[in-house]
Amino acid sequence: MLEGRAIQDVWITPRPEDRSPDLDKTNNMYGTTLRVWDPTIQAWRIHWINPVTGHGEQQVGRRIGSDIVQIGVRLDGTPTRWRFTEITADSFHWIGEALDSDGQTWKLEGEFRARRLS
Repeated sequence: MLEGRAIQDVWITPRPEDRSPDLDKTNNMYGTTLRVWDPTIQAWRIHWINPVTGHGEQQVGRRIGSDIVQIGVRLDGTPTRWRFTEITADSFHWIGEALDSDGQTWKLEGEFRARRLS
């Protein structure tokens, strides 16, 4: 997308006919992530928006060792961190965290193991 400068993910879970604003935000993912390469900072600028719940995040992502780490903030000001680990040509492990109210502890909110089907 955009001549190789951007990547878009689309998340639809649960199925559209089963979604509701009343579902917990971690179980009502109906939105999109746009990752755009910014050569001025040598990093990805990431924007996530869920129009069903109004949830959104902005992050900056960089390679740290063999991982990709995205650090940012939600629309409500909560700091967030998404980590992509165990990256191979066909799979990765994604860990989504938010900073706890103590300002020191990263609290696990979501974890996915993805594998390419074809």
